[in-house]
Amino acid sequence: MFRKISLWLLNINGWRFEGSAPREGQFIMVVGPHTSNWDFIIGIIARSALGIKIHFLGKHQLFIPPWGWFFRWLGGSPVNRSKNNNMVDAAVQLFEADNQYKLALAPEGTRSAVTRWKTGFYHIAVKAKVPIITVGLDFSRKSIVLNTPMDTSGDMTTDMNQILDFFRGITGRHPKVIPVYEPRMESSETKPN
Repeated sequence: MFRKISLWLLNINGWRFEGSAPREGQFIMVVGPHTSNWDFIIGIIARSALGIKIHFLGKHQLFIPPWGWFFRWLGGSPVNRSKNNNMVDAAVQLFEADNQYKLALAPEGTRSAVTRWKTGFYHIAVKAKVPIITVGLDFSRKSIVLNTPMDTSGDMTTDMNQILDFFRGITGRHPKVIPVYEPRMESSETKPN
């Protein structure tokens, strides 16, 4: 029922899908560019229209009464950072606990223009051994563009540039420049043990 309503809402507002997502198995959806509050609303409606249970991450405090049920109903997965200070590991545990777990993230982490995307989604994909699906919310064409699943290659620079290239063809509600990927040599992601 809700799927039909969601399809109708997209249709009457001129939105359409380009591509599709697998119904079975696990993946991470990288959704962008994130430029307005409308991105979340369209994303939730699109997820319902696809008829696939896709989650997002939220601080565990969002999931307590009185509103916790609502965030779970929307597809939220609580993450308690006080127990596990590493969001990547917490997300990987969600994949390990459910062989049909699917997760959507906005790599910018904010609606503001950024010069560097957060790369947590990539590290989650590598550790959980799941493919990445890039999803563009293209406001210029009113299209939700779903790319084919991409397995990580082990070469983060190449993979990130491929992901960013996809988004360069997508126009957000408030267009902005998609950053070029430049690895941080001194980050904890790349320091030797």
